[in-house]
Amino acid sequence: MNKIIVLIMFLAFGKVFCQTDRYIYQTEANPDTINLVDMKVEKTFLDVSKTQTLFISESRLLRDSLRSTLKLQEKQEIKKSKKDKPDFPKLADGKSIQPTFFEYFIIKDLAGNSVNLVENVGPKQVYYQEDRKLNWEITPQTSEYKGYKIQKATVNFGGRNWTAWFSPDIKLSDGPYKFYGLPGLILKLEDDKGDYRFSFLKKVVVTNAYQEQIMPDARKSSRINFAGDKASVRMELSKNKDSQINLDQFNPGGGRGMHQRNGAMNGGFNGPPGGNGGMPNGEMGGAPNMGGMPAATSGQNTGFTNFGNTNPIELTNK
Repeated sequence: MNKIIVLIMFLAFGKVFCQTDRYIYQTEANPDTINLVDMKVEKTFLDVSKTQTLFISESRLLRDSLRSTLKLQEKQEIKKSKKDKPDFPKLADGKSIQPTFFEYFIIKDLAGNSVNLVENVGPKQVYYQEDRKLNWEITPQTSEYKGYKIQKATVNFGGRNWTAWFSPDIKLSDGPYKFYGLPGLILKLEDDKGDYRFSFLKKVVVTNAYQEQIMPDARKSSRINFAGDKASVRMELSKNKDSQINLDQFNPGGGRGMHQRNGAMNGGFNGPPGGNGGMPNGEMGGAPNMGGMPAATSGQNTGFTNFGNTNPIELTNK
């Protein structure tokens, strides 16, 4: 257990870290609109660096940084048998890395306004650039939230009607998930069915934040062909059976399918939230400012619990 903590701390000196403004959201979702179930809750981050923003779940960031740590330490193999299965990694305060439904991250380029969704199939990244525009309707209605003046805007996207409340005082044209393009940061976001809700909690400055990136060998896809390209990569990996670090067993909950109904993309929410990965002032139990490892995609979720999500965040691919 101490070795895991030491490995995580080692990352603070790696090259994949940078100073980041982190906007933290409480994210809620209704995983099943047919059966009466509790809303799933976890924290998601909007990390803002000089050239891009990153939307990612807390747990995915924690798991990605741990994977990176093990690679840096040349840990090429983890036994998969139940007998030798390693302990689920715990943070310095005894908390465990919580499972997540967000099995992807989203990078927005501040210069070109490109939006890329990146998902892992085993050790391989597959990504696509969002090709739909957000046609916002900004209303004159204003309110106040956490000390900020906020203004209402609406948009139809992915088959849902969304209401956003943005703050003109925060000069960042961005927000959770794929949402951006308003004259200020989105602090509150909810669809009209109440299935998805993003609520800004606070901003922190993370000195050594783990920074996700699209790898040079990532498979570039399109939004329409994303599911097929992921399946193709899975087949290639199963044929090659390359030896790779596999930390799938470190995600006991897993989760899938909060992105599109046709299974093209995975993602979503899970509760309860764990530690605030990468927070200063010991908010993550004394571990350094960091992130986590990519959760497995469908076909890689052996031993995972399926939370039974039937309510994707995008209801249509149009």
